[in-house]
Amino acid sequence: MQIVRNLAGYSFGRSDLVRRAMAKKKASVMAAERRNFVYGNEEEGVKGCIANGIPEEVANKIYDDMTEFAKYAFNKSHAAAYAVVAYQTAWLKYYYPIEFMAALMTSVKDHNSKVLEYSMTCRQMGIEILGPDINEGFSEFSVSNGKIRFGMSAIKGIGTSVIEAIVEEREKNGLFTSMEDFMMRLSTKEVNKHTLENFIKSGAFDCLEGTRKQKLQVLPIMLDNIAREKKDSMEGQMSLFDMGDEELSKANQIVYPNVGEFEREEYLALEKEMLGIYISGHPLEEYIGLMQKNCTRISKDFLLEEDGGQTGASDVQDGENVVIGGLLIDKTVRATRTNSIMAILKLEDLYGTTEVVVFPRDYEKNKALLNIDSKLFIKGKAKIEEDRGNKVICQKVIPFEEIPCELWLRFKDIAAFEKEEQNLYQTMLPYDGKDRVCIYAEKEKQVKRLSAGKSVDARRLAGQGALSYLGKDSVAIKELLIK
Repeated sequence: MQIVRNLAGYSFGRSDLVRRAMAKKKASVMAAERRNFVYGNEEEGVKGCIANGIPEEVANKIYDDMTEFAKYAFNKSHAAAYAVVAYQTAWLKYYYPIEFMAALMTSVKDHNSKVLEYSMTCRQMGIEILGPDINEGFSEFSVSNGKIRFGMSAIKGIGTSVIEAIVEEREKNGLFTSMEDFMMRLSTKEVNKHTLENFIKSGAFDCLEGTRKQKLQVLPIMLDNIAREKKDSMEGQMSLFDMGDEELSKANQIVYPNVGEFEREEYLALEKEMLGIYISGHPLEEYIGLMQKNCTRISKDFLLEEDGGQTGASDVQDGENVVIGGLLIDKTVRATRTNSIMAILKLEDLYGTTEVVVFPRDYEKNKALLNIDSKLFIKGKAKIEEDRGNKVICQKVIPFEEIPCELWLRFKDIAAFEKEEQNLYQTMLPYDGKDRVCIYAEKEKQVKRLSAGKSVDARRLAGQGALSYLGKDSVAIKELLIK
C-alpha cells in the first residue's frame, strides 16, 4: 500500500483496493492496476510511476515483485496471532478431538455447508455423528459417550425456548419414556403438532418406542387424547388413567400400527429436510470410491472463501476443465431469447451442492438423463462469477451406471477356463453390452481380454447373479475413468 502511494500517487483508499486484489488473486483487477501503477489514470486521480520519474521497466519490475510477494507474504502481527491460534487449536484437536469438533460444528451451526464439511471430517477421524435426541441432546452440539450428538437447535423450526424447556424438564423430572409422556410433561405453548413432526422426522424421538413412520401415523390421535386428558385434568375430572386399574390404563394406550419404517431414501430425505444434512447415512455413500476416482472437483471447491466479511477466491479456477458427480436434486428448465430450452441444475455431493448450467445444445442431447434423484457425473468448465456464484457449464452428462468398466473373471488356470469357455459364452449371450471381459488365469498369472464382439453389460450380468456358479471371489467389476 505504501509502495503504490509513494511511487504512483495512489490515495489511501485506492491503495487498499490494490492490496485486496492481490490478497484475493484477482488477475483481471491486477492487470488493470498494473496499467494505472505504471502509466497513471488521470480520470481516477492516479499519477503513475512514469510521471514521477520512475522508468517504465523499473515500475513493471516493482509491480512484478509485489505480485510475487503477495502469493506468500503475510502481515507480521496477523501471522503471529494466527500462529498462536493455530497452535492452540492443533493442540485441542489432537488431545480433545471429539470436544474440539463438537465446538467447531457449534460455531458454524447456521451454515449447512460448513456443518456438512466438518461432519465429513469427523467421519474421516473415526468420530461418529449421532442424531439429535430429546433425552440426551442440548441446543448445541455435544459429546455423548465418545461421539458427537447433533444439536437440537439445528432442527428446522425448533426454537431455543423449546429446547430450554425440554432440557429443564428432563433434568428436573427424569428422561422421557414415551411420546405421550413427552407431550404430557410439556405445555402446548412449547410443543405443538408441527414441532413434534419435526422432532420425529429428524430422529430426535428415536430413543422412544416406535419407528418414525409409526410415530407420524399415531401423532394426530395421540395429540387429541393428550389434549382431552389435560382439559379434563384442568376441570378437575378424574380420567380413566387416574382410576388405578392398570389393565384399563393399558387398554386405553395407543398401539402403534404395524407399518414398519420408511424406505431408506424417504427416511434420509426427511432427515435432510429437517437438519439440512444427512446423519444416518447418505444416498451416495456406496458410490464414494467411484466418485473419488472420477471427480476432479467437489462442491466445496466452488465456494467463495470468507475473509473478515469480504468474499474471496474459490479453489477452482475460471475456465478449468472439471468433472463433478452427485445426486440431481433440482432442475429448472427455461427458454432462452431464441426460444431454445436450457436448464439450471443443482448437483449434490457429500459436501454440498454445485450449480450446473446446461445450454440448449447440450440440454437437447442429455435431457433424457436429467431426472431428479439421478446419480450423475458432469463434465464441463468452471465458471467463476463472484457476484453471481460459481457454477459448471455442462459439456457432457454420464450416469453413474454408465461409467465404463471391465468384467474380470478368475480361473484356477488356463485349462479351467478352456473347459468352461463355451458355457461362459452362452451365459454371457443375453447380456450384450459395451464392457470388455478379462480372464485371469491364477496359476499362469496371465490375463486374456476377450474380443470386443464378446463385450457385455457387466453390472447387469454380475448383479443378476448369472455368473454365481464361478464363485463370489471369482467375479469382479473394475470401473474405469471417465473419458
